[in-house]
Formats: sequence, C-alpha cells, structure tokens
Amino acid sequence: MAPTKPLGPDSVVRVSSNQVYSRLGDEVAILELDCGVYYGLNDTGTFLWNLMQEPVRVNDMRAALVEEFDVDANTAEQDLLRVLADLRDAGLIEHVDL
Repeated sequence: MAPTKPLGPDSVVRVSSNQVYSRLGDEVAILELDCGVYYGLNDTGTFLWNLMQEPVRVNDMRAALVEEFDVDANTAEQDLLRVLADLRDAGLIEHVDL
C-alpha cells in the first residue's frame, strides 16, 4: 500500500466512490462498502460532506466553515484537517490530484 499523502490547505478532496450515504434530517449516515461499517456525521460534518460531492480544495472548505459557523480560520483549518484525515483513513473520501 502506498503511503498516504498528507492533507494540507492546498489539498483537493472528494467523497470516495466506495461508499453510499443517506441524509437523516441534519445528519448523514455513510456505509463504507469494503468493510460494511457505518459512520455518522453531525450537522457540521454534513455541511462538509455536501461540499465534497465534487472535488474541493481544503482552503475553500475552511472559508465556507468560517462563513457558515462561528469559528476563526485557524481553528477551522485545524479541525477540518483532523476530520478530513479521519474520513480519508476510513475510506470515505479521497485525495484528488488536479
């Protein structure tokens, strides 16, 4: 297995094709198809999930978080990179080379 490329502000990500998801009110339930494991995202995670339906740059996601929620850019970026790494490690999103 190739080493995982680190995610940073200029990285581009999108949802993986190896999952299915369903909206449940303000949240999303995701099934990762290889392992058959379900994941849930709260309203903030759902906001991010919606942004990642098409390839999106991490910087643009951070800006959207700052605009939508009461959070400063530094905190938004740190939290975003952590969440994205978790989603990538679970096979739910992928790093895209443009």
